[in-house]
Amino acid sequence: MKEKVEEILNLIRPNLVADGGNVELVEVKDGVVSLKLTGACAGCPMSTMTLKNGIERALKERVPGIKEVVSV
Repeated sequence: MKEKVEEILNLIRPNLVADGGNVELVEVKDGVVSLKLTGACAGCPMSTMTLKNGIERALKERVPGIKEVVSV
């Protein structure tokens, strides 16, 4: 499952990098994906929306078993 999550993040990553940010996969455990937003994304007031409405939605659609995405 971790490999599939990383594959999807690689599809999303160019959009984040274009805005000066990035995302790192920390862990996938029991359907919960832990991510670390870096660069401009780390302090962005919209980072929660990016995480939940963008990244979480994309992962849930494409990777069976993903329950939640959290920021660490």
